[in-house]
Amino acid sequence: MDDVQFRFRNDEMVDHPAVTVDAFVGQTNASAVRIEPGDDARDLLLHLDRIALVEVNFPSFGDGRGYSAARILREAGYAGELRAVGDVLIDQLSHMRRCGFDSFAPAVRLDATDAERAFATWPDVYQAAVDGRAPIWTLRHGGRDGGGNG
Repeated sequence: MDDVQFRFRNDEMVDHPAVTVDAFVGQTNASAVRIEPGDDARDLLLHLDRIALVEVNFPSFGDGRGYSAARILREAGYAGELRAVGDVLIDQLSHMRRCGFDSFAPAVRLDATDAERAFATWPDVYQAAVDGRAPIWTLRHGGRDGGGNG
């Protein structure tokens, strides 16, 4: 199991290793799955009710496919733990949280003070995401949609 450094959940951590997407879909007793680059998160959509943990591997900081996987799962209603693992860097933390990640297991431990600052970066956002934060334009317009329709 990856060394979780940051976790924004109160439930019990899954105590068994995650299996590959192919292995997960082919069995009924697994509750943890690991998405690798190239895997399609949509393969898991029929199984969301039995998944307690989804690990999304970031083998390099420049590979952003994991962000899409996270958003697909959260928008489909996945409420379990969503963990970013691998080459997770300080400047990615805020964006990863916006996409729905709620735990982080970076390959190299991050400075806790820097990470705390990163999670708090950009208190105002400009677009909707799965984190539920209201875009700043809705706040500026008193909740109106900006097009005069609210």
